[in-house]
Amino acid sequence: MTAEIPYPYPDGVAEAWISSHLLEWRTHRQIALAITIKKTGALIGAVSLRLFAQGPRAELGYWVGVPYWNHGYCTEAARALVTYGFEELELNSVQARHRLENPASGRVMEKLGMRCEGVSPHAGVRNAQLLDLVDYSIPAGNFRVRHPAA
Repeated sequence: MTAEIPYPYPDGVAEAWISSHLLEWRTHRQIALAITIKKTGALIGAVSLRLFAQGPRAELGYWVGVPYWNHGYCTEAARALVTYGFEELELNSVQARHRLENPASGRVMEKLGMRCEGVSPHAGVRNAQLLDLVDYSIPAGNFRVRHPAA
């Protein structure tokens, strides 16, 4: 969740985050992937599944640069990774959360078929301010893969 991303973003943090991906994947803690534009390869964001040690579950996370909002890129990338999570990682469920003041992120979750579980008051912190978070989840049996039209 972007509430955990420092702002302003200090020098070197991006490089450290990217360099952690291989170890996170090899130790079965997380898969994090770049979101790119198919035609140009331009990096526009990231999508991840953080795997839980307590059973085959994961938390979905994503971010997309402002110029690329409202084009469906985040939904497409999140759907592909959740599909991978259910089909290849054999997850039982995926959960996600967003800040209450960011309903667009909730719409991405809803497009994936995730169900709103409610609001968790003061569940997050950003810049020393408490944040209300909206929780979503979807069990494997409720997820429907939508393949892009050929």
